[in-house]
Amino acid sequence: MSRFDGKTVLITGAGRGIGKAIAQRFASEGASLALVSNVEADLLATAEELTAAGAHVQTLVVDVSDSDQVENAVEGAVQRFGRIDVLVNNAGIAWEEPVLEIKPEHWKKIIDVNLNGMFWVAQSVAKHMAAQGGGVIVNMASTNGLVGEANYAHYNASKGGVVLLTKTMAIELGSKGIRVNAVCPGYIQTPMSEAIDSPEFIEQYIRAKIPLGRVGKPEDVAGVFAFLASDDAAFITGETIVVDGGQLAF
Repeated sequence: MSRFDGKTVLITGAGRGIGKAIAQRFASEGASLALVSNVEADLLATAEELTAAGAHVQTLVVDVSDSDQVENAVEGAVQRFGRIDVLVNNAGIAWEEPVLEIKPEHWKKIIDVNLNGMFWVAQSVAKHMAAQGGGVIVNMASTNGLVGEANYAHYNASKGGVVLLTKTMAIELGSKGIRVNAVCPGYIQTPMSEAIDSPEFIEQYIRAKIPLGRVGKPEDVAGVFAFLASDDAAFITGETIVVDGGQLAF
């Protein structure tokens, strides 16, 4: 399939994990890629792999919580490719901390990256999309933005904010030809999750909570992003699509 031939996709948090899998999926369907991350080594490694496979790739080292850096990066992508057709707003971080022990700097950092950063990127890209006559934004939310989970109050709050930011943007930007949706993954095995959880915890989690009997893979999520960004989803906006192996069916 080549649903994205001639289109440019900007992906934040693109160096590893789900972001890398999303970049690989869009590249396989013909997209040119503007890849954003604050970890240069991961970003360059992903870009090298995709370029070797034939993709057109630009790398942009950016802290998405810094609105000035975001503006400069988006301008750079537009200058390179002429337009941005799809934004995959994926960058995010998490810490496990009980609510009574959350450090102020951790609360601020998670909100700055996961919610404020997502807004700065979406706003900047949406201005260009409005001027060019349309586009698609797909935000990375989480099942943690739909239901609570102990020890993740800051992360849960940030992802709940993403869900309502998505709906509000969809309402405001639909008349400008811009669709805005969010994806809510459940437990996906990534470098970030592996740094937090032990194998024993993961096995117990699967048995207790996931009807399909496994955790998700980044590729499980990447396909949903590609669908929502494609013309196959042309009448879908303001939605949150859950990808969780059935966890929220309980």
